[in-house]
Amino acid sequence: MLTSFNHLTLAVSDLPRSFDFYSRLLNFRPAAMWETGAYLSLGELWLCLSLSSGQRIEPPSSYTHYAFSIQQQDFDAFRQKLLENGVRPWQENRSEGDSFYFLDPDGHQLEAHVGSLASRLAECKIKPYKGMQFFD
Repeated sequence: MLTSFNHLTLAVSDLPRSFDFYSRLLNFRPAAMWETGAYLSLGELWLCLSLSSGQRIEPPSSYTHYAFSIQQQDFDAFRQKLLENGVRPWQENRSEGDSFYFLDPDGHQLEAHVGSLASRLAECKIKPYKGMQFFD
């Protein structure tokens, strides 16, 4: 049986650039780096950056993205820091809680979100999505 989310691996085109982005701008903690990859962590999340061997990285053209938690009091400063460092947004927030949707150097779609599953469900119980059902 599955017990939790184990790790996330992202293909990158420039390992030093991505390592800098995730460690310096997003505050992931570096754990190891080698010629074609790196391990970093954020809380319990283990992130692997894997250098793409000459293949063009195709970011998703859908809503697929990876969201990270952030405290409300840190949200504005975090968003401003990313924008000042040339990080590009990819979508405006349209859901409960503050969110900043942004791209990493290879176009992976990321989100910094204030909130939790509990806060999202509470909002959805007030304004449910079309056809939504809840499981208690």
